[in-house]
Amino acid sequence: MLQMTKTILISTFLFLSGTTCVAQTYSQTLKGTVLDKAVKTPLVGATIALVDAEPVTGTMTDANGRFRLPAVPVGKHTLRITYLGYKEAFITNVTVNSGKETDLVIELEEDVLTTREVVVKARLEKQKPLNELSAVSARAFSVEETQRFAAAVNDPGRMASSYAGVVMADDGNNTIVIRGNAPNGLLWRMEGVDIPNPNHFSSVGTSGGGISILSAQLLANSDFMTGAFAAEYGNALSGVFDLKLRKGNSEKREYTLQAGVLGLDAAMEGPLRMGKETGSYLVNYRYSTLSVLSKMGVSIGDAQTNFQDLSFNVWMPAGKWGQFTLFGLGGLSDQKFQGTADSLLWEEESDRQYNWDFKAYTGVLGLTHSTVWGDNTFLKTVVALSGARNGENNDEYQADYSLRRLDQDDFRQSKVTVSSVLTHKFSPRLLLRTGAYANFHRFNFIQREWDDDAERTVEYLKNNGSAASIDAFAQGQYRAGERLTLNAGAHGIYFFLNNTRSIEPRASVKYSFNNQQSLSFGYGLHGQMQPLGVYFIKGENSARPNRDLGFTQAHHLVLSYDRSLPGNWHLKPELYYQYLFNVPVSRDTADAFSMLNVYDGFEGRVVANGGKGRNYGVELTVEKFLTRGFYLLLSTSLFQSEYKGSNGIWHHTMFNTNFVNSFVSGKEWAWNRRGKNRSFGVNIKLTWKGGHREAPIDLAASAEQGKTVRDESRPFEERIPDYFRLDTGFRIKRNYEHLTTTLSLDIQNTTNRENVFGRYFDDKSGTVKYNYQAPLIPILSYKVEF
Repeated sequence: MLQMTKTILISTFLFLSGTTCVAQTYSQTLKGTVLDKAVKTPLVGATIALVDAEPVTGTMTDANGRFRLPAVPVGKHTLRITYLGYKEAFITNVTVNSGKETDLVIELEEDVLTTREVVVKARLEKQKPLNELSAVSARAFSVEETQRFAAAVNDPGRMASSYAGVVMADDGNNTIVIRGNAPNGLLWRMEGVDIPNPNHFSSVGTSGGGISILSAQLLANSDFMTGAFAAEYGNALSGVFDLKLRKGNSEKREYTLQAGVLGLDAAMEGPLRMGKETGSYLVNYRYSTLSVLSKMGVSIGDAQTNFQDLSFNVWMPAGKWGQFTLFGLGGLSDQKFQGTADSLLWEEESDRQYNWDFKAYTGVLGLTHSTVWGDNTFLKTVVALSGARNGENNDEYQADYSLRRLDQDDFRQSKVTVSSVLTHKFSPRLLLRTGAYANFHRFNFIQREWDDDAERTVEYLKNNGSAASIDAFAQGQYRAGERLTLNAGAHGIYFFLNNTRSIEPRASVKYSFNNQQSLSFGYGLHGQMQPLGVYFIKGENSARPNRDLGFTQAHHLVLSYDRSLPGNWHLKPELYYQYLFNVPVSRDTADAFSMLNVYDGFEGRVVANGGKGRNYGVELTVEKFLTRGFYLLLSTSLFQSEYKGSNGIWHHTMFNTNFVNSFVSGKEWAWNRRGKNRSFGVNIKLTWKGGHREAPIDLAASAEQGKTVRDESRPFEERIPDYFRLDTGFRIKRNYEHLTTTLSLDIQNTTNRENVFGRYFDDKSGTVKYNYQAPLIPILSYKVEF
């Protein structure tokens, strides 16, 4: 251990001091598994060639589909994988570092023309989703993208804001808005089961938070979808993150240490021997840097901010019984602020002091079992326990320095999920996937708020109990030939609390004109339960008037054209239309309220499924995949998002920004080119979008009441000024013998532009003023892998 510590310190010193050393060619092992894409069976005897080696070197997979290429020089490489009866695959930009071995999972697609004795070449489709049944509005993303994109900081949510149709709802967190839908329309899945919002400082009824709990050390390549999802995805209206976890190294122990603004990380992985079988473990722990500084007496900012998280994945092969994995994540976050009882500091109404105590806890623990029956059937079963606790106490100082309780929230939820999915390949042309999963919920909710008009505290929610739901789906794929692919299926949800259901047909068709271009059309009916607390909002005489609410539903239609161009360029325009119905709106009054405009929380009002909504637009993605160290991603979206409340009038939604443009690009240069031991990267991101919407401020009423009063007869008519932001990132990576170091600096809002968040009425000046979003934020980190 002492020797290991000395190695890290010496390497760190050499890296930071810029000491020039004689160039050496370091190397590392490149290994992996080759599987059938549909049913995950290992492909024995597949050929793997390292095509950029001189001379070309290669190997073949063993009885478990595994391969191993030792002594591969550090840098980026291209692999060619071939197997008789399957489409040839090329994998570019495979990164090999000296600090840790590179372990890949490669899935090959079977050729429908199996009688041919030649291998069919497949064009490079880096963006193609891992789920072969997702035909439109879906793409895969890599962990490397969450690290490379400027301001993504290892966060899938922030990374996804670079994609077409995706808008960051707020600089202060990673909540995203997809195609004008409310943030709670997004579904998070991990290893095949739905999970709670995996973010620190999160609220109920939304999908984001301040900092992601997800560890880049555990994530594998995963999928992100924005419309017309495949039939296996349910209880979502706007998008899906389908997350996969990687296995730890089953042959040797490896470590990663990282220190930065967002926390101190330590990860460890290695073999786990169980009888005759050898599995692996992978674990990562992070503790907030701000918490460490606070304990040392160094205060940054007015509030005390703490968070920590733990993630792990244990792989346990069981021979003829298949394989098991035990995975989990847990995050604890809280923030406390103690206001100052001194009215001389209250120059404006917004300066009035508060005490608040906020907490958000999230946890998931899951056990999976996977087995292959014969050559064509794959069964995966998951049992998972998950839970979350979100709470806040908020007190306001009055003129006499007494405290008034404004909010008291305590939301506790837990869930047991049992899931089983069967995939069977009848032939290279015909594939069936079917499954079911049951969710058993328990909850305890308290929500109290101060009502200014009534001048008293109102208890909107106080309830504990249980509920259950069951989902089932079936979907098939028929490949009529090399050019035509048909997908069809259905998803059903039944909610036992009030015996409501949603039956949802899904279908898509894809026609490939050639290996470079295709046209796809997708349709889906999608339904989503309301946030659980909404069902138990109190009415008159403590009744539960929302208990019988049904699912919000939406028809999704997507037309997509996909074109690959020479030089690793990719072009993808999409047209979409979404029609939402059965949306909860006010039950007893004719007004403009709709759940489609709720950012987070359990809305404390009586509602009924009478509202509507529509989102429609056009998106364009132009992408150059990483080539000779350069990449580019340009996405633009023009859209309209509207809704109809109980007043029967169509309005803009809160999230109708009308347009969003994102430009992401970067370049990486290699130093000591002969040895490829060092690299320097520069990344940028430009975002330009319309501002979100709000109702105009009624100046006369605001002046009379001494607070912000909006003209609710004109909901979301005004759009705040356009949003523009530049983010930059810099990364220096150095390979030593058996050790890799990476120094990263991300600068969010590099120009320190004041982007408007909203408007409010200031009672002291009698004028309307702006709230602004986040200023320039530098995020520095240093990582060591060995």
